[in-house]
Amino acid sequence: MIELYHYVPVANGGKVLMALHEKEIPFRSHWIDLHAFEQHSPEYLEINPEGQVPALVHEGHVITQTSVINEYLEDAFPHSPPLRPSAPLEAARMRQWNKYIDDVVMEAVSVHGWHTGAGQIARGYSDEEFDILMARVPLEKQRIKWRQARAGFAQEKLDDCTAKVAEAVARVEQALEQGPWLLGEFFSFADINFYAYCGGGLARMFPQIGSSATCPRVLEWVERMEARPGVAKALATSAP
Repeated sequence: MIELYHYVPVANGGKVLMALHEKEIPFRSHWIDLHAFEQHSPEYLEINPEGQVPALVHEGHVITQTSVINEYLEDAFPHSPPLRPSAPLEAARMRQWNKYIDDVVMEAVSVHGWHTGAGQIARGYSDEEFDILMARVPLEKQRIKWRQARAGFAQEKLDDCTAKVAEAVARVEQALEQGPWLLGEFFSFADINFYAYCGGGLARMFPQIGSSATCPRVLEWVERMEARPGVAKALATSAP
C-alpha cells in the first residue's frame, strides 16, 4: 500500500495527489499540517529528514521530490492509466516541460505564496518563538526563506517572479494551440505539474496575467483540468 504524507491539494502536495488519483492508485493519506510545523516534528523527520512534504512511502522505501515521485509511480504501476508518453521523444518533451516548471515556475509562484501566506504565519510568532521554530528546520535554505517571508520579500524580487509567471503562462498559451493538453492530445504529468503551481490559483494570485484577454486557452485548459475526475478528487482532499 502506498502511503502519502502531504498537506493541502495545491502546489507540491496537489501534484502528487492528482497523479495518484489520475492513475487510480490506492493510497493511505497522512495529513501533515504545515501551519503547525508538523513537517519538522521528530516523527516526520524520521520519514523525511529534510522536513518537507510530500513524501511517499512504498514497500518501506521513502521517495521525495514531486517530479521524482510521479515518475516513480509511472514506473512502479505500469498497468495504471499512463501519464507519461511511451514514445521517447514525447517523454523528453514532457520532461522538458517539467524541468522548466520545477526550476522556474515553482520558484516564482512560491515566492508570492511565501510572501503572503507563510509571511503572515511567521509574523504571528514572537521573535523568541520564531527562533525556536527555526531551530527545528533542517535545511538552511528553508530557514532563509522563512526569515525572508517574515520580513517580506523585496518588491524587485516580487516583480521579477511575476514576470516569470507571465512568461510561463504565455508559453503554455502558445503550446495549447496544438491541442487540449501541453503535449497535444496526451494528458501528462506536465499538465499536472503546471496546474499544481499555476493553475487554479492563477486568476486569483495574478489577475493581471490570468484573464480571458491575456490567456483564454489557459483558462479553458484550467476548466478541462478541473473537470477530470482524478483532478477533482484530489482537489476535494481536506484535513481529516
